[in-house]
Amino acid sequence: MLQRMFWQNFLAFDFVSLVMRSYGTAFCEIEDYLTAFALGGGRPGLAAASSDRLAAGSRGDAVEQRTRVAFVLGGGGMLGAHEVGMLRALDEAGVRPDLVVGTSIGALNGALVAADPANAVARLTTLWSDNAARGALGAPVWERLWTLARSGTHLHSAEPLRRMLEELLPVSSFEDLAVPFQCVAASIERAMAHWFTSGPIIPAVLASAAAPGLLPPVRIDGEHYFDGGLVHSIPVGRAVQLGATTVYVLHVGRIERALAPPRRPWEVGLVAFEIARRHRFFEEMSSLPDEVTVHVLPTGGESRKAGVDLSQVRYRNMSAIESHIERAYRSSATYLEQQA
Repeated sequence: MLQRMFWQNFLAFDFVSLVMRSYGTAFCEIEDYLTAFALGGGRPGLAAASSDRLAAGSRGDAVEQRTRVAFVLGGGGMLGAHEVGMLRALDEAGVRPDLVVGTSIGALNGALVAADPANAVARLTTLWSDNAARGALGAPVWERLWTLARSGTHLHSAEPLRRMLEELLPVSSFEDLAVPFQCVAASIERAMAHWFTSGPIIPAVLASAAAPGLLPPVRIDGEHYFDGGLVHSIPVGRAVQLGATTVYVLHVGRIERALAPPRRPWEVGLVAFEIARRHRFFEEMSSLPDEVTVHVLPTGGESRKAGVDLSQVRYRNMSAIESHIERAYRSSATYLEQQA
């Protein structure tokens, strides 16, 4: 039941702010565009990086001093299933993290890894593969409209997700995690990234996953937060700042496909959104010196010509979740074997 409620609240992510600001579409069009955030990514391969010092508080300083291997988990809604396959490949290859950094759905996956590394893969595989998830998106349009009418800002309550996290996480605070973990959210008042490094885990993960228009902003200490994908879709730079010397990037496949100039009206918004979403990751990757090795694990997706397509918004079709996990596992396992 908790898994079912989880999928109802993780339909998609950060495209809503762009669409609702720039396009006055009807409800159904808006709802479809909201789901574009659910399908994100990274090009597989090897890169080099360096480490800038970061003042992150006492716990952050301790992380910086000892961290060597970091797992960076990006956002992407339902396509976050790819990250489970990658985690399985890393686990079987004997790769263990000294630090976990996540955003959006990657914050949820990452929190489970940091809380219980030994059992995280099995737990996440069960969660993502549960057949109950396949019927979780059956809420009728009138119900979503009613929620939107009552709230004025979002389609779903965050409470089912909160209860699911309370059930799954064996600890309640960052300080009790087995592996140091940080996640990011977008501060509304300050219009900038905020990294959660201490205190209660669940509010931080909820903030990192608060997809605009789908879930309400999360209030923590008087400040309101939206989805971390708005500010850091794949936060490689954070891991490097914290002193990681080897970084494994777990992503959902979106940026494995190159962009192309839009040719249709609906492509304009999607291309603009993708540029906004991807640029920070590529800039960070292009400026990483030699002291750090970065592995961008492959999702195993088929090669496609440059562009975007409407498959990004078909979030109710969950039939591909198991194939996402298996395909990412096989291709990542092959990649890790070749690197070894």
